[in-house]
Amino acid sequence: MYERLSIVTRSQERLEDITTRVNDVLRSHEVNEGICYLFVPHTTAGIMVNENADPHLATDFLEHMRALVPASEHFRHAEGNSHAHIKAALVGHSLVIPVEDGQLTLGRWQGVFLAEFDGPQERTVVISMQSTSPITREEPVTRAPRRR
Repeated sequence: MYERLSIVTRSQERLEDITTRVNDVLRSHEVNEGICYLFVPHTTAGIMVNENADPHLATDFLEHMRALVPASEHFRHAEGNSHAHIKAALVGHSLVIPVEDGQLTLGRWQGVFLAEFDGPQERTVVISMQSTSPITREEPVTRAPRRR
């Protein structure tokens, strides 16, 4: 099972919390237990897990990414967005998260973020879900030895 989320980012650089939207997709597909694969098919955006309780963390993160990889006239890439490509590569383009009780198994303060580095624009997050069933433990079947 898979689904594509469309996300319109609202600024040049931004962390968009998509946790609720991903959990809604899991519920709509009735995935109670399993694995959720998330993939961003863009070279200037990424996806990550980080704290979603304090909005100042997103600001701090983006400021430090800008300091780590500043925009520069010295990049050779013709589009002028090499810094966005590098930041997206550092963040990464995919996640694998277990699903339990119909939602992502995240820590208390964790959320899933689309990391935009070259916006604003429309982005896609591909969600692939694998549902598993709980294993029921039964008594082992004993078989009589074969006669030769």
